Amino acid sequence: MLKNDLLLKASLGKDVERAPVWLMRQAGRVLPEYRATRAKAKNFIEFVKTPELAAEVTIQPVDILGVDAAIIFSDILVIPEAMGLPYEMIEAKGPFFPTTIKTKNDIDKLKIAQVEDLDYVIKAIQLTKKELNNRVPLIGFAGAPFTILAYMIEGSGSKTFSKAKQFLYTEPKLAHLLLQKITNSTINYLKGQVANGADIIQLFDSWAGVLSEKMFYEFSLKYMAQIAEEIGAHVPVTIFAKDAHYAIEKISQTKCNNIGLDWTINPLLAKKLSNGKTLQGNADPCLLYADDETIVNETQAMLLAFGKQNYICNLGHGLYPDIEKSKVKLFVDTVKAFTY
Repeated sequence: MLKNDLLLKASLGKDVERAPVWLMRQAGRVLPEYRATRAKAKNFIEFVKTPELAAEVTIQPVDILGVDAAIIFSDILVIPEAMGLPYEMIEAKGPFFPTTIKTKNDIDKLKIAQVEDLDYVIKAIQLTKKELNNRVPLIGFAGAPFTILAYMIEGSGSKTFSKAKQFLYTEPKLAHLLLQKITNSTINYLKGQVANGADIIQLFDSWAGVLSEKMFYEFSLKYMAQIAEEIGAHVPVTIFAKDAHYAIEKISQTKCNNIGLDWTINPLLAKKLSNGKTLQGNADPCLLYADDETIVNETQAMLLAFGKQNYICNLGHGLYPDIEKSKVKLFVDTVKAFTY
């Protein structure tokens, strides 16, 4: 039994004494302790693939920041690699794929990833669960199929992902073929995470915002809904589709439990559209650059707007590396001390 099960209770719509709080990218460069652990690996990919180091940085925010959940330290791009499309992480630039997907033949060469292809993540989850000793839940995650497709075709990050979108428009059948392969791989991967201790799963559609509403429903939500159907039968599922707040009502019709929000939507409107699903978010990460009084006031206002039930407090995206650790701790402490 978990000593702190606030996140799971909130996800299931149960009464909670306060809103749970965790942060996207909470295991990251805002913590000096993370940077010290990161220095033990020669590069980012080795870091991700070393279960002992991944487990160590997964637990750090629980000990240091006092968050109500840990999220396994990994990367969304482990899926294309497991499917046969390796990537590199270029310092100060981000991910890079030496080979990209262009044709049906390229897609046919990809395998459906099995959980054993990602054994290093599974080992990290097992180690983390042991070290957490049921203090808080462990969140597992994966990139949403469209976001994974975007990297596999574009070959790197992009402001527009125009190559990936061109593929959707000019080769829609191939796009669906690739998306289904990614989806099947992701379901296998997430089932493995759950079987080895993940208490809740989050899908990150980081690049949903480059799609039109129609394209989002066809090439993104359709596949996230499949994953939510499969995984939601076992543990709660959060769908976070950044910049796709027009889709909250449609997302709420999937089998997900929680809907992640960025900072661009009004909490009251989100509540109205969510059909009673639990909402997660939606503080602007840049709030944490502000003075202490502003951080406290804005956080309290957000907590009041969302209310205590059916709500998970978080940022609307991940922590930025240059945010001060003390500001992050203040945000977490403000949530934990708030009384309605």
